Amino acid sequence: MTMPGFLQIILYLSVLLLLVKPLGAYMARVYQNEDVVLNRWGAALEHGCYRLCGVKPDHEMHWTEYAMAAMWLNFLGFLAVYALQRWQDVLPLNPQGLAAVSADSSFNTAVSFVTNTNWQGYGGESTMSYLTQMLGLSVQNFLSAASGMAVLVALIRGFNRRNTATIGNFWVDTLRSALYILLPLSLLLALVLVGQGVVQNFKPYQTVNLLQAASYDAPKLDADGKPVLAADGKPVTEATPLQQQTLALGPAASQIAIKQLGTNGGGFFNANSAHPYENPTPLANFLEMLAILLIPAALCYTFGVMIGDVRQGWVMLAAMTLVFVALVFCAAPAEQAGNPLLTPLGVDQAASAAQAGGNMEGKEVRFGVISSVLWSVATTAASNGSVNAMHDSFTPIGGMIPMWLMQLGEVIYGGVGSGLYGMIIYALIAVFLAGLMIGRTPEYLGKKVESFEVKMSAIVILVPPMMVLAGTAAALMVDVGKASIFNPGAHGFSEVLYAFSSAGNNNGSAFGGLSANTPFYNIALGLAMWFSRFWLMIPVLAIAGSFAAKKTTPFGPGTLATHTPLFVALLVGTVLLVGALTFVPALALGPVAEHLQMIAPR
Repeated sequence: MTMPGFLQIILYLSVLLLLVKPLGAYMARVYQNEDVVLNRWGAALEHGCYRLCGVKPDHEMHWTEYAMAAMWLNFLGFLAVYALQRWQDVLPLNPQGLAAVSADSSFNTAVSFVTNTNWQGYGGESTMSYLTQMLGLSVQNFLSAASGMAVLVALIRGFNRRNTATIGNFWVDTLRSALYILLPLSLLLALVLVGQGVVQNFKPYQTVNLLQAASYDAPKLDADGKPVLAADGKPVTEATPLQQQTLALGPAASQIAIKQLGTNGGGFFNANSAHPYENPTPLANFLEMLAILLIPAALCYTFGVMIGDVRQGWVMLAAMTLVFVALVFCAAPAEQAGNPLLTPLGVDQAASAAQAGGNMEGKEVRFGVISSVLWSVATTAASNGSVNAMHDSFTPIGGMIPMWLMQLGEVIYGGVGSGLYGMIIYALIAVFLAGLMIGRTPEYLGKKVESFEVKMSAIVILVPPMMVLAGTAAALMVDVGKASIFNPGAHGFSEVLYAFSSAGNNNGSAFGGLSANTPFYNIALGLAMWFSRFWLMIPVLAIAGSFAAKKTTPFGPGTLATHTPLFVALLVGTVLLVGALTFVPALALGPVAEHLQMIAPR
């Protein structure tokens, strides 16, 4: 680890942690309906939305009604995004005349954006019209993020309330999340990004002349337009001059802001945040990377304020940060060391480690190794999935770290709302295990953790691994799944495992070497995304309803203190133990085996 790289990481973490308390305190005031400037200015708009949609903001919901409202909002969002893609060729704001998207790709993308996953099997600039990007994808970036935040708020109310059957109003929680938190932050970030050079317009794509002519090898075609084959069966190529380039434009900045702040991650362009029109400068790179973890980290403080004990929020943040820092400092040295196979045998490895500063394959030279590694760990710690480098080109260990972060359940910061409620579920498991050790009914934040809560927590813990491991196994057992693997062996296995880890934990990043835009993968990954999002939301809301109906148990001498460093260690241990027991065998077949293959000649 070099000193400049170390300082980059320290600067990033310092700014992030300094913003946790002010933003977290503001969000707590929004959810507690306290007076803030924005809810005074936006009160008329908020209540106008209620009247338009027939919502009674004072109506309190049982957890089942709350869950049903969440399901309806997301199902209608799915239908809207699907329809926009299928009909975009006849809809306005399509200056390039892009065709309608295929049924299987439309299904995958609609599920992806509704579930806050934003897995993309398509190239944005060559597939999606401006209208689809704005009215479909950007809108769902707000709604899917706000849905996760609403479920977290409902769970917090479950801890605060006693002997009641209600946990709040889903429509109110969702609208306030979008209107007073996500929208203002997105507007601010979008303006800054436009100032840095991120495009925001409705112009058709522009064709420009190259300053320096280039050429590329293109397949030679016969009179029927079919590739000409050589005697060995390979396509014959011919040098083709290239003198012009088409520059893709569009309303990108507005989508980039919410994709990062809402831990969505879907790129306006195919290269995502490695594209210069999405991420043009080091400052833009830093701000986008900061936006990925900003709200998930600040929600920890919001949690502490809303339950009346900020120490509980700091415990959550400390556990997340410890794991995050440890994994950053695992991935960074692996990438800075580079690939030993590129050093000739007989040459001193240390002397030749000037491999252009480390493993630069798949990385933007504008950002370098450390910024790429820090982004990869941040985007997979959160369920964000945006990238500024190709994870497929990382070293085996450098690529395993993002994969494992997803497999931990996206609770190391995690998605907005979903990350923290996932970590709270791990806290319930931790106190349950501690209770088993001493023979006492476990308690958390004044609520007894009984069989119902443990069963619901088990569903939350088990569904994502089931989606990941079962999906990976199925893809490797059928020919249609194996046909998309162009790099067989350990790395090919890693690509499939990464894809289902990303879908099964609502992340959205990928090992891009897998050709996943096929009917099989579009449907299989879409189902994994859907079940992993909503089969977790519903048990969490069931726990919230169960806690709200219980009385509060006073803290006693036998109660496990959940605000101490000891509990931080117990919580981290629980998260890592579940992740290790579940996925280590699969990781051994993929990145671990590939790492051993890489170092074996040495």
